[in-house]
Amino acid sequence: MKKFIYISAILVLCFTITFAQQTPAPVQTEAFTIVGATAHIGDGTVIEHSIIIVENGKITACVNGLTSKITYKGTIIEAKGKHVYPGFIAPNSTLGLQEIGAVRATNDTREIGTMNPHIRSLIAYNAESKIVESMRPNGVLIGQITPRGGIISGTSSIVQFDAWNWEDAVIKVDDAIHLNWPRSFTRGRWWLGEDPGLKANKDYSKEVGKINAFIAESKAYLKGNKTTKNIPYDAMQGLFNGAQKLFVHVNDEKGITDAVDFAKTNGITNMVIVGGYQANKVTDLLKENNIPVLVRRVHSRPNSDDDDYDFPYKLAKLLVDQGILVGLENSGQMERANARNLPFQAGQVVGQGMDKEEALKLITSNTAKILGIDKQLGTLEVGKDATLFISEGDALDMRTNILTHAFINGRAISLESHQTKLWKRYSNKYRGE
Repeated sequence: MKKFIYISAILVLCFTITFAQQTPAPVQTEAFTIVGATAHIGDGTVIEHSIIIVENGKITACVNGLTSKITYKGTIIEAKGKHVYPGFIAPNSTLGLQEIGAVRATNDTREIGTMNPHIRSLIAYNAESKIVESMRPNGVLIGQITPRGGIISGTSSIVQFDAWNWEDAVIKVDDAIHLNWPRSFTRGRWWLGEDPGLKANKDYSKEVGKINAFIAESKAYLKGNKTTKNIPYDAMQGLFNGAQKLFVHVNDEKGITDAVDFAKTNGITNMVIVGGYQANKVTDLLKENNIPVLVRRVHSRPNSDDDDYDFPYKLAKLLVDQGILVGLENSGQMERANARNLPFQAGQVVGQGMDKEEALKLITSNTAKILGIDKQLGTLEVGKDATLFISEGDALDMRTNILTHAFINGRAISLESHQTKLWKRYSNKYRGE
């Protein structure tokens, strides 16, 4: 038995050594200057022939090299003809919470129960996930790690994608609580012989009532003497004092309207709509209450037979044109692996008529504002974290999104992953090398 245990331990160790993530980059100790690139600031501004200086993990200069006589510092990175972008941000993601869908032991995306505001995604986040590592070669460097399941799924946190562990990775702890709003309409279960068409959810009022009851009970508990500790109720404190945001996952027009009324009734001032498939029908309500929207995955099919075939492609533009603060999210089937395609989803919105720099904001500055991290991330501005990358071409186009350098807090991170290794391996094979 002991021999078996020893052999097993050796095999696990070998597997870990062979397949572990790239070693996280050390803290920046020397300044560097990126010279000559086209800088896409992330707020709609573009600087040709830019000079960007990074010191101690921060951007200390971002100017036009043709009009400024600024002195270069540290290592010079020649980037003429290339492009510099702020690191892309993936909100509402389960990255690092599940590695292999078919292996139950790797799944930390959800917990049992329906009201779980106390469940913290951060402590389950696996910084050494091979899927997380594969985000970086496309410029996705930051994510909001979000639990799933139940009515109240739990609490998300925001991390960067080059770390030893979750303590090193975290940017913002417990930023938001996530609520899955009931569907006002459901589809029949065709596999049971039911009509697969839409019909009113007969339990809708009852399900909304459960949410209201939980809110009322939480408020009563928090105002009381708390002689008997209730962890879920305790976890709601941040919603009521404004320390946390409420992310409501809802798609239909009635659900969005009812969710907004729910938040106002309960004094919840920081609210975000996630999904928002029919948000274009209630833009006045959203603007009036200053509620942003994280639009559902762009690369998806319409929900209804009478929707335009390209409706998911153009929804973000429809909302932006109405003055709504919009970001892109990628939840859904194969969401973890698919998160690396976030920049190409923004590129798809460009194909629907949105200005390219405006589309870039959907995955940089807009998302940073929605997540409450815009003071340190989301744009290439002096004083902000030097989380950025250099691409040979347009980073929103999969044909030209080819990174040469990437930095998180000024640390030069590896762009190698198990996928790039396999690509090189089999490229050599089929080239006969």
